[in-house]
Amino acid sequence: MPRYKLTIEYYGTPFHGWQRQEDFLSVQQVLEEAISEFTRHPVTVFAAGRTDTGVHGLGQIVHLDLERQWAPEKVSEAANGVLKYHGHPVAVLDCEQVADDFDARFSAKRRHYRYRILNRWANLTVELGRAWHVKKPLDVAAMDSAAKVLIGHHDFTTFRAMNCQAKSPMRTLDTLDVRHVCDLTGGGQEIEITTSSRAFLHNQVRSMAGSLKLVGEGKWTADDLAAALAAKDRKACGPVAPACGLYFVRVDY
Repeated sequence: MPRYKLTIEYYGTPFHGWQRQEDFLSVQQVLEEAISEFTRHPVTVFAAGRTDTGVHGLGQIVHLDLERQWAPEKVSEAANGVLKYHGHPVAVLDCEQVADDFDARFSAKRRHYRYRILNRWANLTVELGRAWHVKKPLDVAAMDSAAKVLIGHHDFTTFRAMNCQAKSPMRTLDTLDVRHVCDLTGGGQEIEITTSSRAFLHNQVRSMAGSLKLVGEGKWTADDLAAALAAKDRKACGPVAPACGLYFVRVDY
């Protein structure tokens, strides 16, 4: 059975996360159904990483096996046609045939995420559901400086969800940067948090973003963030940032 690697993009708001669920619509479900519709056989897709309800994907990677040979461009074209017909905000950006031992999840060497904050007093309109709206002015330099205490190999228990299924809380955070993207019309700023690691814990990025917001507001210092990490206690974490600002950007292989 030939194996294919797909790069997909999706707007996460209408979905209850990546993983197929019995009673709720998921990205995995609509993608599998779209491909099955033109291949005429059941298909299971395997992703590089699961995303929660409302999280967006810019470069999610999946692999799947088909019962017969298809030209990669035909897979992309047909899948996009079915997805568009059904009104699902999911798109196949690229498709290529790969070796049988390629695995979207286990072959990955690094995953990259982006978290967007729109820091302004006015309500969000066109960006609603695509970024975290924070009204109080944030100190980006302080956030970026504090973020560096989380880089490296640590026990990230403080920044993992209570229901996280990972066997170990130990993770190596390769990068964590906070930057001012641009000034916004009418006042305020767009802020971007970017981070990369071989693997993340459940809710780790959103937990770190929520704690960094406290630093930006002047409620925490870098020492407070370091103390929260050292506590290895979920109760020491700041508020978890909403899913709408999180983007799964890309995967390195």
